[in-house]
Amino acid sequence: MASALDDDEILNDDYYSLLNVRREATQDELKAAYRRLCMLYHPDKHRDPELKTQAEQLFNLVHEAYQVLREPQARAIYDIYGKRGLDVEGWEVMERKRTPAEIREEYERLQKEREERRLQQRTNPKGTISVGIDATDIFDQYEEDYEDASAGGVPHVEINKMHISQSIEAPLTTKDTAILSGSLSTHNGNGGGTVNLALRRVTSAKGWGEVELGAGDTHGPLLGMKIFRNLTPRFFVTAQCGLQFSTRGVRPGVTTVLARHLDKNTMGYLQWRWGIQSSMNTSIVRDTKSSHFTFAMQLGIPHTFVMMSYQYKFQDDDQTKIKGSVKSGFFGTVVEYGAERKISRHSVLGATVSVGVPQGVSLKIKLNRASQTYFFPIHLTDQLLPSAVFYATVGPLVFYLAIQQLIIRPYVRAQKEQDLEKQQESSASNIARKKQEAEAAIMLMQESVRRIIETEESRLGLIVLNAWYGKFVTDNSRKHEKAKVIDVTVPLQCLVKDSKLILTEATKSGLPGFYDPCVGEEKSLKVLYQFRGVMHQVLSGDTEPLRIPKQSHRIDADT
Repeated sequence: MASALDDDEILNDDYYSLLNVRREATQDELKAAYRRLCMLYHPDKHRDPELKTQAEQLFNLVHEAYQVLREPQARAIYDIYGKRGLDVEGWEVMERKRTPAEIREEYERLQKEREERRLQQRTNPKGTISVGIDATDIFDQYEEDYEDASAGGVPHVEINKMHISQSIEAPLTTKDTAILSGSLSTHNGNGGGTVNLALRRVTSAKGWGEVELGAGDTHGPLLGMKIFRNLTPRFFVTAQCGLQFSTRGVRPGVTTVLARHLDKNTMGYLQWRWGIQSSMNTSIVRDTKSSHFTFAMQLGIPHTFVMMSYQYKFQDDDQTKIKGSVKSGFFGTVVEYGAERKISRHSVLGATVSVGVPQGVSLKIKLNRASQTYFFPIHLTDQLLPSAVFYATVGPLVFYLAIQQLIIRPYVRAQKEQDLEKQQESSASNIARKKQEAEAAIMLMQESVRRIIETEESRLGLIVLNAWYGKFVTDNSRKHEKAKVIDVTVPLQCLVKDSKLILTEATKSGLPGFYDPCVGEEKSLKVLYQFRGVMHQVLSGDTEPLRIPKQSHRIDADT
Protein backbone atom coordinates (compact mmCIF):
# COMPACT_ATOMS: atom_id res chain seq x y z
CA MET A 1 0.00 0.00 0.00
CA ALA A 2 1.72 3.18 -1.15
CA SER A 3 1.81 6.18 1.13
CA ALA A 4 1.79 9.83 0.17
CA LEU A 5 2.80 11.10 3.60
CA ASP A 6 5.31 13.94 3.43
CA ASP A 7 7.98 14.94 5.95
CA ASP A 8 5.67 17.37 7.76
CA GLU A 9 2.99 14.71 8.15
CA ILE A 10 5.50 12.23 9.56
CA LEU A 11 6.78 14.92 11.91
CA ASN A 12 3.27 15.35 13.32
CA ASP A 13 1.82 11.83 13.71
CA ASP A 14 2.65 8.70 11.76
CA TYR A 15 -0.07 6.30 12.87
CA TYR A 16 1.72 3.21 11.57
CA SER A 17 4.90 4.07 13.43
CA LEU A 18 2.97 4.93 16.59
CA LEU A 19 1.35 1.49 16.63
CA ASN A 20 4.58 -0.17 15.36
CA VAL A 21 2.77 -2.01 12.57
CA ARG A 22 3.44 -2.54 8.87
CA ARG A 23 1.63 -0.40 6.31
CA GLU A 24 0.08 -3.65 5.11
CA ALA A 25 -0.99 -4.59 8.65
CA THR A 26 -4.10 -6.74 8.97
CA GLN A 27 -6.98 -5.99 11.31
CA ASP A 28 -5.68 -8.59 13.77
CA GLU A 29 -2.24 -6.96 13.83
CA LEU A 30 -3.79 -3.53 14.39
CA LYS A 31 -5.98 -4.84 17.20
CA ALA A 32 -3.06 -6.55 18.97
CA ALA A 33 -0.91 -3.40 18.79
CA TYR A 34 -3.79 -1.24 20.00
CA ARG A 35 -4.55 -3.45 23.00
CA ARG A 36 -0.91 -3.51 24.00
CA LEU A 37 -0.66 0.28 24.04
CA CYS A 38 -4.03 0.65 25.76
CA MET A 39 -2.79 -1.46 28.65
CA LEU A 40 0.22 0.86 28.88
CA TYR A 41 -1.52 4.23 28.60
CA HIS A 42 -4.99 3.67 30.06
CA PRO A 43 -5.65 6.60 32.45
CA ASP A 44 -7.30 4.37 35.08
CA LYS A 45 -3.95 2.63 35.68
CA HIS A 46 -2.32 5.82 37.02
CA ARG A 47 -3.26 7.51 40.29
CA ASP A 48 -0.87 10.45 40.13
CA PRO A 49 -2.83 13.41 38.65
CA GLU A 50 0.04 14.52 36.42
CA LEU A 51 0.68 11.00 35.09
CA LYS A 52 -3.06 10.50 34.64
CA THR A 53 -3.28 13.62 32.44
CA GLN A 54 -0.30 12.57 30.36
CA ALA A 55 -1.71 9.06 30.00
CA GLU A 56 -5.02 10.50 28.85
CA GLN A 57 -3.34 12.46 26.05
CA LEU A 58 -1.32 9.48 24.82
CA PHE A 59 -4.27 7.12 25.15
CA ASN A 60 -6.40 9.44 22.99
CA LEU A 61 -3.64 9.63 20.38
CA VAL A 62 -3.36 5.83 20.20
CA HIS A 63 -7.15 5.51 20.06
CA GLU A 64 -7.30 8.05 17.22
CA ALA A 65 -4.65 6.14 15.25
CA TYR A 66 -6.47 2.84 15.71
CA GLN A 67 -9.87 4.28 14.73
CA VAL A 68 -8.42 5.64 11.50
CA LEU A 69 -6.50 2.53 10.48
CA ARG A 70 -9.25 0.05 11.37
CA GLU A 71 -11.73 1.71 8.97
CA PRO A 72 -10.87 0.86 5.32
CA GLN A 73 -12.23 4.15 3.94
CA ALA A 74 -10.53 6.36 6.51
CA ARG A 75 -7.33 4.37 6.14
CA ALA A 76 -7.34 4.83 2.36
CA ILE A 77 -7.76 8.60 2.78
CA TYR A 78 -4.96 8.69 5.37
CA ASP A 79 -2.61 6.67 3.14
CA ILE A 80 -3.15 9.13 0.28
CA TYR A 81 -3.60 12.51 1.97
CA GLY A 82 -2.20 12.00 5.45
CA LYS A 83 -3.91 13.43 8.49
CA ARG A 84 -4.91 16.58 6.58
CA GLY A 85 -7.28 14.54 4.43
CA LEU A 86 -9.18 13.43 7.55
CA ASP A 87 -9.65 16.95 8.89
CA VAL A 88 -11.00 18.80 5.85
CA GLU A 89 -14.64 19.07 4.87
CA GLY A 90 -16.30 18.89 1.47
CA TRP A 91 -15.86 16.15 -1.06
CA GLU A 92 -13.67 14.09 1.27
CA VAL A 93 -16.64 13.48 3.59
CA MET A 94 -18.62 12.10 0.70
CA GLU A 95 -15.65 10.03 -0.50
CA ARG A 96 -15.41 8.21 2.80
CA LYS A 97 -18.49 6.25 1.75
CA ARG A 98 -16.62 4.87 -1.23
CA THR A 99 -14.29 1.90 -1.38
CA PRO A 100 -10.51 2.46 -1.01
CA ALA A 101 -10.04 1.70 -4.71
CA GLU A 102 -12.62 4.36 -5.67
CA ILE A 103 -10.97 6.88 -3.37
CA ARG A 104 -7.61 6.29 -5.01
CA GLU A 105 -9.13 6.67 -8.47
CA GLU A 106 -10.73 9.95 -7.42
CA TYR A 107 -7.43 11.13 -5.96
CA GLU A 108 -5.59 10.35 -9.19
CA ARG A 109 -8.26 12.19 -11.19
CA LEU A 110 -7.97 15.28 -9.00
CA GLN A 111 -4.19 15.11 -9.16
CA LYS A 112 -4.39 15.04 -12.95
CA GLU A 113 -6.70 18.05 -12.97
CA ARG A 114 -4.42 19.98 -10.63
CA GLU A 115 -1.44 19.08 -12.81
CA GLU A 116 -3.28 20.29 -15.91
CA ARG A 117 -4.14 23.60 -14.23
CA ARG A 118 -0.54 23.96 -13.06
CA LEU A 119 0.64 23.18 -16.57
CA GLN A 120 -1.57 25.90 -18.03
CA GLN A 121 0.10 28.43 -15.74
CA ARG A 122 3.62 27.49 -16.84
CA THR A 123 5.49 28.73 -19.88
CA ASN A 124 8.12 25.97 -19.64
CA PRO A 125 10.99 28.10 -21.03
CA LYS A 126 13.89 26.33 -22.71
CA GLY A 127 17.04 27.93 -24.05
CA THR A 128 20.45 27.24 -25.52
CA ILE A 129 23.49 29.48 -25.67
CA SER A 130 26.39 28.25 -27.80
CA VAL A 131 29.69 30.13 -28.03
CA GLY A 132 32.28 28.83 -30.49
CA ILE A 133 35.90 29.58 -29.64
CA ASP A 134 38.83 29.42 -32.04
CA ALA A 135 41.98 28.52 -30.08
CA THR A 136 44.04 27.09 -32.94
CA ASP A 137 46.74 29.72 -32.40
CA ILE A 138 47.76 27.91 -29.23
CA PHE A 139 48.86 24.74 -31.02
CA ASP A 140 49.15 25.46 -34.75
CA GLN A 141 52.49 27.02 -35.72
CA TYR A 142 53.02 28.90 -38.96
CA GLU A 143 56.71 29.48 -38.79
CA GLU A 144 57.01 30.06 -42.50
CA ASP A 145 54.73 33.08 -42.24
CA TYR A 146 55.90 34.37 -38.90
CA GLU A 147 59.59 33.73 -38.77
CA ASP A 148 60.21 37.12 -37.18
CA ALA A 149 57.48 36.79 -34.60
CA SER A 150 58.52 36.75 -31.00
CA ALA A 151 58.47 33.29 -29.50
CA GLY A 152 57.04 34.70 -26.29
CA GLY A 153 53.93 36.21 -27.91
CA VAL A 154 50.50 35.59 -26.39
CA PRO A 155 48.39 33.20 -28.52
CA HIS A 156 45.34 34.77 -30.12
CA VAL A 157 42.03 33.26 -29.00
CA GLU A 158 38.77 34.57 -30.44
CA ILE A 159 35.04 33.90 -30.48
CA ASN A 160 34.18 33.10 -34.10
CA LYS A 161 30.54 32.02 -33.77
CA MET A 162 27.58 32.29 -31.45
CA HIS A 163 24.09 30.88 -31.35
CA ILE A 164 21.23 31.77 -29.00
CA SER A 165 17.83 30.10 -29.04
CA GLN A 166 14.86 30.32 -26.70
CA SER A 167 11.38 28.82 -26.64
CA ILE A 168 8.33 29.11 -24.42
CA GLU A 169 5.13 27.09 -24.25
CA ALA A 170 1.71 28.58 -23.57
CA PRO A 171 -0.98 25.96 -22.86
CA LEU A 172 -4.25 27.29 -24.31
CA THR A 173 -6.46 24.39 -23.21
CA THR A 174 -5.83 20.93 -21.80
CA LYS A 175 -5.26 19.75 -25.39
CA ASP A 176 -3.90 22.81 -27.22
CA THR A 177 -0.46 24.38 -26.75
CA ALA A 178 1.21 27.33 -28.48
CA ILE A 179 5.00 27.21 -28.79
CA LEU A 180 6.95 30.39 -29.58
CA SER A 181 10.64 30.04 -30.38
CA GLY A 182 13.39 32.17 -31.82
CA SER A 183 17.10 32.04 -32.51
CA LEU A 184 20.02 34.30 -33.38
CA SER A 185 23.24 33.10 -35.00
CA THR A 186 26.49 34.70 -36.07
CA HIS A 187 29.59 33.22 -37.68
CA ASN A 188 32.71 35.16 -38.65
CA GLY A 189 30.82 38.45 -38.76
CA ASN A 190 27.77 37.17 -40.64
CA GLY A 191 24.54 36.45 -38.82
CA GLY A 192 20.81 36.13 -38.92
CA GLY A 193 17.78 35.13 -36.95
CA THR A 194 14.50 33.25 -37.11
CA VAL A 195 11.22 33.25 -35.22
CA ASN A 196 8.73 30.35 -35.20
CA LEU A 197 5.21 29.85 -33.91
CA ALA A 198 3.78 26.33 -33.57
CA LEU A 199 0.30 25.23 -32.53
CA ARG A 200 0.07 21.69 -31.15
CA ARG A 201 -3.12 19.77 -30.48
CA VAL A 202 -3.38 16.41 -28.70
CA THR A 203 -5.95 14.60 -30.82
CA SER A 204 -6.18 11.49 -28.63
CA ALA A 205 -4.23 9.36 -26.22
CA LYS A 206 -2.45 7.92 -29.25
CA GLY A 207 -1.31 11.00 -31.10
CA TRP A 208 -0.97 14.73 -31.71
CA GLY A 209 -0.58 17.15 -34.59
CA GLU A 210 1.33 20.40 -35.01
CA VAL A 211 1.29 23.32 -37.47
CA GLU A 212 4.34 25.61 -37.66
CA LEU A 213 4.86 29.08 -39.14
CA GLY A 214 8.30 30.63 -39.34
CA ALA A 215 10.17 33.62 -40.72
CA GLY A 216 13.80 34.65 -40.86
CA ASP A 217 16.35 36.74 -42.74
CA THR A 218 18.44 33.74 -43.75
CA HIS A 219 15.97 31.15 -44.99
CA GLY A 220 12.74 33.08 -45.59
CA PRO A 221 9.19 32.14 -44.54
CA LEU A 222 8.44 28.56 -43.47
CA LEU A 223 5.19 26.61 -43.40
CA GLY A 224 5.27 23.15 -41.86
CA MET A 225 3.15 20.39 -40.36
CA LYS A 226 4.03 17.49 -38.06
CA ILE A 227 2.02 14.54 -36.79
CA PHE A 228 2.73 11.80 -34.26
CA ARG A 229 0.74 8.58 -33.94
CA ASN A 230 0.99 5.42 -31.88
CA LEU A 231 -0.02 2.65 -34.28
CA THR A 232 0.37 -0.08 -31.65
CA PRO A 233 1.68 -0.10 -28.07
CA ARG A 234 5.14 -0.96 -29.47
CA PHE A 235 5.13 0.95 -32.76
CA PHE A 236 4.77 4.65 -33.60
CA VAL A 237 5.32 6.94 -36.57
CA THR A 238 6.24 10.61 -36.94
CA ALA A 239 5.73 12.49 -40.21
CA GLN A 240 6.82 16.04 -40.97
CA CYS A 241 6.51 18.14 -44.12
CA GLY A 242 7.41 21.73 -44.82
CA LEU A 243 7.66 24.44 -47.46
CA GLN A 244 10.65 26.79 -47.28
CA PHE A 245 10.17 30.01 -49.26
CA SER A 246 13.27 31.85 -50.49
CA THR A 247 14.56 33.96 -53.38
CA ARG A 248 15.41 30.71 -55.15
CA GLY A 249 11.83 29.55 -55.01
CA VAL A 250 9.91 27.08 -52.87
CA ARG A 251 11.87 24.21 -51.35
CA PRO A 252 9.66 21.34 -50.13
CA GLY A 253 10.83 18.79 -47.58
CA VAL A 254 9.41 15.61 -46.09
CA THR A 255 10.68 13.56 -43.14
CA THR A 256 9.20 10.29 -41.87
CA VAL A 257 10.34 8.32 -38.82
CA LEU A 258 9.16 4.79 -38.01
CA ALA A 259 10.04 3.50 -34.55
CA ARG A 260 9.47 0.19 -32.79
CA HIS A 261 10.19 -1.20 -29.34
CA LEU A 262 12.37 -4.25 -29.99
CA ASP A 263 12.35 -5.16 -26.31
CA LYS A 264 11.97 -3.46 -22.94
CA ASN A 265 15.15 -1.38 -23.32
CA THR A 266 15.74 -1.29 -27.08
CA MET A 267 14.27 0.93 -29.80
CA GLY A 268 14.71 0.66 -33.55
CA TYR A 269 14.32 3.67 -35.85
CA LEU A 270 14.01 4.03 -39.61
CA GLN A 271 14.11 7.56 -41.01
CA TRP A 272 13.54 8.77 -44.57
CA ARG A 273 14.20 12.37 -45.55
CA TRP A 274 13.46 13.97 -48.93
CA GLY A 275 14.33 17.54 -49.86
CA ILE A 276 17.47 19.67 -49.86
CA GLN A 277 19.45 16.97 -48.03
CA SER A 278 17.85 13.64 -48.88
CA SER A 279 18.87 10.60 -46.85
CA MET A 280 17.86 7.28 -45.31
CA ASN A 281 18.89 6.52 -41.76
CA THR A 282 18.47 3.46 -39.57
CA SER A 283 19.48 3.25 -35.92
CA ILE A 284 19.21 1.03 -32.88
CA VAL A 285 19.18 2.55 -29.40
CA ARG A 286 19.48 0.48 -26.23
CA ASP A 287 19.07 2.28 -22.93
CA THR A 288 19.37 0.49 -19.58
CA LYS A 289 19.94 1.58 -16.02
CA SER A 290 23.71 1.22 -16.39
CA SER A 291 24.41 1.93 -20.08
CA HIS A 292 23.27 3.59 -23.31
CA PHE A 293 24.24 2.22 -26.73
CA THR A 294 23.53 3.63 -30.19
CA PHE A 295 24.31 2.29 -33.65
CA ALA A 296 23.32 4.33 -36.71
CA MET A 297 23.90 4.13 -40.45
CA GLN A 298 22.94 6.76 -43.01
CA LEU A 299 22.96 6.90 -46.82
CA GLY A 300 22.41 10.36 -48.17
CA ILE A 301 23.47 13.51 -49.96
CA PRO A 302 25.84 14.98 -48.93
CA HIS A 303 26.40 12.92 -45.76
CA THR A 304 26.82 9.15 -45.66
CA PHE A 305 28.21 7.66 -42.45
CA VAL A 306 28.27 4.88 -39.88
CA MET A 307 28.19 5.81 -36.18
CA MET A 308 28.45 3.87 -32.94
CA SER A 309 28.41 5.26 -29.41
CA TYR A 310 28.42 3.82 -25.90
CA GLN A 311 27.75 5.45 -22.55
CA TYR A 312 28.31 3.90 -19.13
CA LYS A 313 26.26 5.18 -16.18
CA PHE A 314 27.75 4.93 -12.72
CA GLN A 315 25.23 4.22 -9.98
CA ASP A 316 26.34 7.08 -7.73
CA ASP A 317 24.65 10.16 -6.30
CA ASP A 318 26.36 12.43 -8.83
CA GLN A 319 24.99 10.43 -11.81
CA THR A 320 28.44 10.20 -13.40
CA LYS A 321 28.58 9.04 -17.03
CA ILE A 322 31.48 8.28 -19.35
CA LYS A 323 30.96 8.00 -23.09
CA GLY A 324 32.74 7.31 -26.33
CA SER A 325 31.77 7.26 -30.00
CA VAL A 326 33.21 6.79 -33.46
CA LYS A 327 31.71 8.19 -36.65
CA SER A 328 33.05 7.56 -40.14
CA GLY A 329 31.79 8.65 -43.54
CA PHE A 330 32.50 10.62 -46.71
CA PHE A 331 33.45 13.62 -44.56
CA GLY A 332 36.16 11.70 -42.69
CA THR A 333 36.38 9.99 -39.32
CA VAL A 334 35.70 11.44 -35.89
CA VAL A 335 36.39 9.81 -32.51
CA GLU A 336 34.86 11.37 -29.40
CA TYR A 337 35.16 10.56 -25.71
CA GLY A 338 34.08 12.39 -22.60
CA ALA A 339 32.22 12.43 -19.30
CA GLU A 340 29.45 14.28 -17.52
CA ARG A 341 28.49 14.64 -13.91
CA LYS A 342 25.84 16.25 -11.77
CA ILE A 343 27.43 19.14 -9.86
CA SER A 344 24.34 20.45 -8.06
CA ARG A 345 20.65 19.72 -7.71
CA HIS A 346 19.79 21.26 -11.09
CA SER A 347 23.14 21.37 -12.93
CA VAL A 348 25.03 18.82 -15.03
CA LEU A 349 28.51 19.53 -16.38
CA GLY A 350 30.06 17.59 -19.26
CA ALA A 351 33.18 17.69 -21.41
CA THR A 352 33.88 15.86 -24.68
CA VAL A 353 37.10 15.61 -26.69
CA SER A 354 36.66 15.29 -30.47
CA VAL A 355 39.53 13.99 -32.62
CA GLY A 356 38.95 13.70 -36.34
CA VAL A 357 40.34 13.74 -39.85
CA PRO A 358 40.27 16.31 -41.36
CA GLN A 359 38.47 18.20 -38.57
CA GLY A 360 41.38 18.20 -36.11
CA VAL A 361 41.01 18.38 -32.33
CA SER A 362 38.20 20.12 -30.42
CA LEU A 363 37.05 20.34 -26.82
CA LYS A 364 33.32 20.67 -26.16
CA ILE A 365 32.13 21.86 -22.76
CA LYS A 366 28.44 21.65 -21.91
CA LEU A 367 26.51 22.86 -18.87
CA ASN A 368 22.85 22.00 -18.35
CA ARG A 369 21.21 24.23 -15.76
CA ALA A 370 17.55 23.31 -15.30
CA SER A 371 16.02 23.91 -18.75
CA GLN A 372 18.91 26.06 -20.00
CA THR A 373 21.90 24.68 -21.93
CA TYR A 374 25.26 26.41 -22.28
CA PHE A 375 27.57 24.96 -24.93
CA PHE A 376 31.19 25.94 -25.59
CA PRO A 377 32.89 24.19 -28.54
CA ILE A 378 36.60 25.07 -28.52
CA HIS A 379 38.51 24.31 -31.72
CA LEU A 380 42.13 23.62 -30.72
CA THR A 381 43.87 22.59 -33.92
CA ASP A 382 43.25 21.56 -37.51
CA GLN A 383 45.90 18.88 -37.20
CA LEU A 384 46.17 15.66 -35.19
CA LEU A 385 48.63 16.86 -32.54
CA PRO A 386 49.26 14.64 -29.51
CA SER A 387 49.82 17.72 -27.36
CA ALA A 388 46.38 19.08 -28.23
CA VAL A 389 44.75 15.73 -27.43
CA PHE A 390 46.62 15.54 -24.11
CA TYR A 391 45.72 19.03 -22.91
CA ALA A 392 42.12 18.69 -24.12
CA THR A 393 41.84 15.54 -21.98
CA VAL A 394 43.79 16.50 -18.87
CA GLY A 395 42.99 20.22 -18.77
CA PRO A 396 39.21 19.95 -18.13
CA LEU A 397 39.78 17.19 -15.57
CA VAL A 398 42.25 19.26 -13.54
CA PHE A 399 40.05 22.34 -13.85
CA TYR A 400 36.97 20.40 -12.71
CA LEU A 401 38.72 18.92 -9.67
CA ALA A 402 39.95 22.38 -8.64
CA ILE A 403 36.50 23.94 -9.06
CA GLN A 404 34.91 20.98 -7.27
CA GLN A 405 37.14 21.40 -4.23
CA LEU A 406 37.26 25.19 -4.07
CA ILE A 407 33.76 26.22 -5.17
CA ILE A 408 31.18 23.50 -5.81
CA ARG A 409 31.55 21.39 -2.64
CA PRO A 410 31.69 24.37 -0.25
CA TYR A 411 28.64 25.88 -1.99
CA VAL A 412 26.62 22.65 -1.89
CA ARG A 413 27.59 22.06 1.75
CA ALA A 414 26.55 25.59 2.71
CA GLN A 415 23.29 25.20 0.80
CA LYS A 416 22.47 21.93 2.59
CA GLU A 417 23.28 23.45 5.97
CA GLN A 418 21.08 26.44 5.19
CA ASP A 419 18.16 24.24 4.09
CA LEU A 420 18.60 22.04 7.17
CA GLU A 421 18.63 25.07 9.45
CA LYS A 422 15.42 26.38 7.90
CA GLN A 423 13.75 22.98 8.27
CA GLN A 424 14.79 22.70 11.90
CA GLU A 425 13.55 26.21 12.69
CA SER A 426 10.17 25.58 11.08
CA SER A 427 9.72 22.30 12.98
CA ALA A 428 11.02 23.48 16.38
CA SER A 429 7.55 23.73 17.96
CA ASN A 430 6.52 20.28 16.73
CA ILE A 431 9.75 18.77 17.99
CA ALA A 432 9.23 20.33 21.42
CA ARG A 433 5.74 18.82 21.56
CA LYS A 434 6.97 15.39 20.47
CA LYS A 435 9.80 15.52 23.02
CA GLN A 436 7.32 16.29 25.79
CA GLU A 437 5.08 13.42 24.65
CA ALA A 438 8.07 11.06 24.55
CA GLU A 439 9.17 11.99 28.07
CA ALA A 440 5.62 11.49 29.34
CA ALA A 441 5.41 8.12 27.60
CA ILE A 442 8.66 6.97 29.21
CA MET A 443 7.35 7.90 32.66
CA LEU A 444 4.20 5.87 32.02
CA MET A 445 6.26 2.90 30.83
CA GLN A 446 8.35 2.52 33.97
CA GLU A 447 6.12 0.03 35.79
CA SER A 448 5.49 -2.06 32.68
CA VAL A 449 9.20 -2.12 31.86
CA ARG A 450 10.02 -3.28 35.39
CA ARG A 451 7.63 -6.24 35.01
CA ILE A 452 8.95 -7.07 31.52
CA ILE A 453 12.56 -7.08 32.77
CA GLU A 454 11.67 -9.35 35.70
CA THR A 455 9.97 -11.79 33.32
CA GLU A 456 12.84 -11.74 30.82
CA GLU A 457 15.49 -12.18 33.53
CA SER A 458 13.68 -15.24 34.93
CA ARG A 459 13.91 -16.96 31.52
CA LEU A 460 17.32 -15.53 30.48
CA GLY A 461 15.49 -13.69 27.78
CA LEU A 462 15.95 -10.34 26.04
CA ILE A 463 17.22 -7.45 28.14
CA VAL A 464 17.90 -4.07 26.46
CA LEU A 465 20.93 -2.69 28.30
CA ASN A 466 21.34 0.52 26.32
CA ALA A 467 19.69 1.97 23.23
CA TRP A 468 20.30 5.28 21.45
CA TYR A 469 18.50 6.87 18.54
CA GLY A 470 19.64 9.75 16.34
CA LYS A 471 22.74 10.88 14.46
CA PHE A 472 25.97 9.02 15.18
CA VAL A 473 29.37 10.31 14.07
CA THR A 474 31.63 7.35 13.29
CA ASP A 475 33.67 8.77 10.40
CA ASN A 476 37.02 10.24 11.51
CA SER A 477 36.70 12.97 8.88
CA ARG A 478 33.51 14.18 10.58
CA LYS A 479 34.78 14.33 14.16
CA HIS A 480 34.03 18.06 14.26
CA GLU A 481 30.32 17.25 13.94
CA LYS A 482 28.33 16.72 17.11
CA ALA A 483 26.42 13.52 17.70
CA LYS A 484 22.70 14.06 18.33
CA VAL A 485 21.16 11.05 20.05
CA ILE A 486 18.51 10.32 22.66
CA ASP A 487 18.28 7.44 25.13
CA VAL A 488 15.51 5.04 24.09
CA THR A 489 16.38 2.10 26.35
CA VAL A 490 13.06 2.17 28.21
CA PRO A 491 10.80 2.51 25.11
CA LEU A 492 12.56 -0.41 23.38
CA GLN A 493 12.39 -2.67 26.43
CA CYS A 494 8.69 -1.87 26.64
CA LEU A 495 8.23 -3.29 23.12
CA VAL A 496 9.81 -6.64 24.05
CA LYS A 497 7.36 -9.52 24.05
CA ASP A 498 8.20 -13.20 24.54
CA SER A 499 11.96 -12.40 24.29
CA LYS A 500 11.50 -10.76 20.89
CA LEU A 501 11.65 -7.19 19.64
CA ILE A 502 10.21 -6.46 16.20
CA LEU A 503 10.26 -3.01 14.56
CA THR A 504 8.65 -2.32 11.20
CA GLU A 505 10.08 -0.37 8.25
CA ALA A 506 8.44 2.92 9.36
CA THR A 507 10.56 5.73 10.77
CA LYS A 508 11.39 5.02 14.39
CA SER A 509 10.83 8.62 15.47
CA GLY A 510 7.09 7.85 15.68
CA LEU A 511 7.45 4.97 18.14
CA PRO A 512 6.11 5.55 21.67
CA GLY A 513 8.84 7.22 23.75
CA PHE A 514 10.78 8.34 20.63
CA TYR A 515 11.09 11.70 18.89
CA ASP A 516 13.32 13.14 16.17
CA PRO A 517 16.45 14.69 17.76
CA CYS A 518 17.91 15.86 14.42
CA VAL A 519 15.28 16.81 11.84
CA GLY A 520 16.41 16.40 8.24
CA GLU A 521 19.55 14.42 9.11
CA GLU A 522 20.32 10.73 8.73
CA LYS A 523 19.42 8.75 11.81
CA SER A 524 20.15 5.28 13.17
CA LEU A 525 19.20 3.09 16.12
CA LYS A 526 22.00 1.51 18.16
CA VAL A 527 21.05 -1.26 20.59
CA LEU A 528 23.17 -3.10 23.13
CA TYR A 529 21.23 -6.05 24.53
CA GLN A 530 21.67 -9.31 26.41
CA PHE A 531 20.09 -12.58 25.36
CA ARG A 532 20.65 -15.87 27.18
CA GLY A 533 23.41 -14.17 29.12
CA VAL A 534 25.35 -13.21 25.98
CA MET A 535 26.00 -9.64 24.87
CA HIS A 536 24.68 -8.50 21.47
CA GLN A 537 24.89 -5.22 19.57
CA VAL A 538 23.24 -3.88 16.39
CA LEU A 539 23.13 -0.63 14.44
CA SER A 540 20.01 -0.19 12.27
CA GLY A 541 18.96 2.54 9.84
CA ASP A 542 15.98 4.72 10.68
CA THR A 543 13.53 3.10 8.27
CA GLU A 544 15.05 -0.38 8.24
CA PRO A 545 12.99 -3.16 9.81
CA LEU A 546 14.66 -4.69 12.87
CA ARG A 547 14.18 -8.06 14.51
CA ILE A 548 16.13 -9.12 17.59
CA PRO A 549 17.65 -11.26 18.93
CA LYS A 550 19.83 -12.49 16.08
CA GLN A 551 22.95 -14.62 16.02
CA SER A 552 24.68 -12.06 13.76
CA HIS A 553 24.39 -9.41 16.51
CA ARG A 554 26.41 -11.47 18.97
CA ILE A 555 29.55 -9.83 20.34
CA ASP A 556 32.53 -12.18 20.25
CA ALA A 557 33.85 -12.73 23.76
CA ASP A 558 37.43 -12.61 22.48
CA THR A 559 37.09 -9.06 21.06
